[in-house]
Amino acid sequence: MLSPLELALLKSLEIGRRFSVDEAAELSGMKKDTVFKVVQYLKEKGLAEIETRIIREYSLTEEGKKYLENGFPEEKVLRLLDEGRALNEIEKEIGKKEAGIGIGWLRKKGIVAIEKGRVKVKERKPFEEREALKLLERGEAFRISDELLRVLLKRKLVSIEEHKEIYVKILEIPEAELKEVISDLTPEILLTGKWKEADFLKYDIKIPSEDIFTGKIHPYERIISECRKIFLEMGFTEIKGNYVQTSFWNFDALFQPQDHPARDMQDTFYLDEYVDLKDEQVEAVSKTHENGWKTGSTGWGGEWSLKRAEQLVLRTHTTAITIHHLANNSEPPVKAFCIDRVFRRESIDATHLPEFEQLEGVVLDRKVGFRDLLGLLREFFLKMGFEDVRFRPGYFPYTEPSVEPEVYVEGLGWVELGGAGIFREEVTLPLGIKDKVLAWGLGIGRLAMLRLGMKDLRRLYVPDIGWLRKTPVISSKKGGK
Repeated sequence: MLSPLELALLKSLEIGRRFSVDEAAELSGMKKDTVFKVVQYLKEKGLAEIETRIIREYSLTEEGKKYLENGFPEEKVLRLLDEGRALNEIEKEIGKKEAGIGIGWLRKKGIVAIEKGRVKVKERKPFEEREALKLLERGEAFRISDELLRVLLKRKLVSIEEHKEIYVKILEIPEAELKEVISDLTPEILLTGKWKEADFLKYDIKIPSEDIFTGKIHPYERIISECRKIFLEMGFTEIKGNYVQTSFWNFDALFQPQDHPARDMQDTFYLDEYVDLKDEQVEAVSKTHENGWKTGSTGWGGEWSLKRAEQLVLRTHTTAITIHHLANNSEPPVKAFCIDRVFRRESIDATHLPEFEQLEGVVLDRKVGFRDLLGLLREFFLKMGFEDVRFRPGYFPYTEPSVEPEVYVEGLGWVELGGAGIFREEVTLPLGIKDKVLAWGLGIGRLAMLRLGMKDLRRLYVPDIGWLRKTPVISSKKGGK
């Protein structure tokens, strides 16, 4: 049974004659892609053949044109040898580089030999390369041996371009099969009832089809949206904040000592700007750093510098946003998260960038504990497609206890994706927060790399249209053993 397109192509082409796809398209009035698909169907039915040929087109390079016009180095050297010139005279007349090329090829062909510093002619042979370049210039590459073509390509006197040409040949047109079938339903066919007695075209899903690239959201942005959706569905509120923060909110409010390595110039982008900070929270934080204040801690000791806390920085984590939010909303319950960009003085490589995204979250409530934190994170990773999740002890200046969540990825093993814990009282009490706070921070870039099967974080930001087209809209889940 033949489709209308198959029928039209069979009637357009002469049996037994070979046509290029372009010719077949012109004769049948179809597009080239359509012709190729239809011929695939006919081939499956034994009614057509498809032949693919590799067409090679040769052209002279600039150096090849120069040799054809001015002569090959070996020709010049041989001419000068015939005149009785010594090697140093040859180098002086045509240049050391060209003399070296010429003598090299003459020796390779066995035409000359060097004895006691002198070049002697051993045997004269024809120079096939010059004639070959003339033939190539006239488009007669078929008259040149494959070996000589390889030599010309090796010497970069000739360049080559290859492209495929597809030919089709109709083998037969069976009369019994010349029955039209329905490929598209129309209102007329449905209203008249013709479909009841008609034959319908059968589709072969194995036949190659044209790639269609539709507009879609960037894979990384899709994963960020997926993370956002999970937390919104879990009842969280999304919060935002400025890229520029005071050192107070970025470090001091989180009970990071002012001599902590994370504050060093090699880790943080400092601005030569300061703001005035004078309120009860700042005073309480300063005393907590110095002597523990009312937290029962001994603090970090030493003298706390207000000037250093007032200096502006590009935020190194989005915890600066969540802790500020808690300071302004200290009464439970509070469930908030932030997905945004942070900045660190990192050397750019496959796993580090100076700008990247973090997912930060906090839960403030009266009846929450460490088990709730682990359960919440486990639920998030399960929803992201990671079937195996575990937690190992960690250390952070502002949480106790602290853990680092890990997921199992086939082929990679256990991969750490961030940090989490319960805010210490040295963080919460100075800000007027009297209940427990669950907190976590996750690197979305690393999570995206696992989901997309990537090994280089930089690929997420490169405008590679080929990679974007190939990446499926629904990314595969990478978790599980």
